Amino acid sequence: MIDVNKEGILLSRTELGFENEGVLNPGAIREGNNVHIFYRAVRIGNFSSIGYCRLEGPLNIAERWEKPIISPEFEYESHGIEDPRIVKIEDLYYLTYTAYDGNNALGALATSRDLVHFEKQGIIVPTITYSDFVTLVEKTGKVRENYYRDHKFYNQEAAPEKILLWDKNVVFFPRRINGNLVFLHRIRPGIQIVSVKSLDELTKEFWITYFTNLQDHIILEPFYPHEAKYAGSGCPPIETEYGWLLIYHGAEETAKGLVYSACAAALMDINNPTKVIARLPYPLFTPEFQWELKGEVNNVVFPTGTALFGDTLYIYYGAADKRIACASLSLKALLAELLFYTSKNEK
Repeated sequence: MIDVNKEGILLSRTELGFENEGVLNPGAIREGNNVHIFYRAVRIGNFSSIGYCRLEGPLNIAERWEKPIISPEFEYESHGIEDPRIVKIEDLYYLTYTAYDGNNALGALATSRDLVHFEKQGIIVPTITYSDFVTLVEKTGKVRENYYRDHKFYNQEAAPEKILLWDKNVVFFPRRINGNLVFLHRIRPGIQIVSVKSLDELTKEFWITYFTNLQDHIILEPFYPHEAKYAGSGCPPIETEYGWLLIYHGAEETAKGLVYSACAAALMDINNPTKVIARLPYPLFTPEFQWELKGEVNNVVFPTGTALFGDTLYIYYGAADKRIACASLSLKALLAELLFYTSKNEK
């Protein structure tokens, strides 16, 4: 087992109008001794924008804006900009988020060169109806039924032929791999991967081909009890000498409802991240303190950003969909533990 230190609550909601209901699920990126935090800020009525704060070192708040750094502008994000993640690829920052219009939740992208001014690039996942997705996936018959059956949201009385497929948790790798931009995304219950030379390739035709071969693009399926309901990409992958380290979230249905855990699921091949080298059979950390157990959604730790200082990896996460907290651990120890499970979990 890995020794994980819960550092406690980092950010809480304020009385400011844009974040008076909660703050959660932060993207994080280290620059020098600063950690830039881009977090989901929720106002009453569950409308979200992106707030910003700067840390000196991993835990000390040096600056916190009193207004959103990114706000909804377009119809596809009219109800909220949610759950940001951020990486730097070459000289450009890629901030991904879930765009929510009140009905549909889809992965979108904004880019920046200075971490202050962001240019929205729009939705980068497929805008496909659920029923069309089912038609494409069923052509192969290779995908688990959970991808298109027993999905209560899509089987409500509202006609599924009018509801778009929810595609969330878009997370880029922090550099090109074999010349390609690579990102993870999540269509329940597993985690999928996309690799393209340019985002211009993400056309309707691309996604039709992608879904007719969906099984080839699934890199992680729920397997262990703590992720039995579904898994989702969490923090941007971390490049290590042993491969890409992925910290993600898993959800388990229990007697007290869904429980979200943070998982160090995967060590992925450095040149071929579709190949999972190792996977922990237990959660990295789970809800245990009151501020993780009770909130807007109970029993949630939801990791979305990291910063590495020396050998200490700081993991920033949403706690019970109401606050932002931090946990820390030894990266060296985590990698050693993962490598212990290599032979059991190699794809």
